[in-house]
Amino acid sequence: MTNPPNPAVHNDTSGGEQARVLHASCVAYQNRAVLMIGPSGAGKSSLALQLMGLGATLVSDDKTCVRHSEAGLIATAPPSIKGLIEAHGVGILGAETCGSAYVRLVVDLAQKEEARLPPQRHYNLLGQSLPLLHNVKAAHFAAAILQYLKGGRNA
Repeated sequence: MTNPPNPAVHNDTSGGEQARVLHASCVAYQNRAVLMIGPSGAGKSSLALQLMGLGATLVSDDKTCVRHSEAGLIATAPPSIKGLIEAHGVGILGAETCGSAYVRLVVDLAQKEEARLPPQRHYNLLGQSLPLLHNVKAAHFAAAILQYLKGGRNA
């Protein structure tokens, strides 16, 4: 699974359907990002922290800028929150960030996964179809997401 070189960072999110600021957290592993969506309190920041503990790097917490490019969707942090992540019961923490990364997976924390081997699902964002996972309430979920970013899904 290869990616183009790290995308250039652009803070312009005024491009209509070419860019959007989402209520989402985002972390990346080797330039491949997972976008975690869901309502307030769904666990976006907590899952991001778990993934960071396994080696992922923060892109953005709570709000993520996503823009369209020829190589795919690029995620960045709004300048006002770059390098910050909320840890419930601890506070706002500083974190190393990558400037941007290509979105390769979406996790919807509002949807609970019931199937042991779920069907392949997709999420449409800015005209692109991205793989979608629903929330798995199990200890292995963060590790499984990281492995998905590393090697993709085979079945």
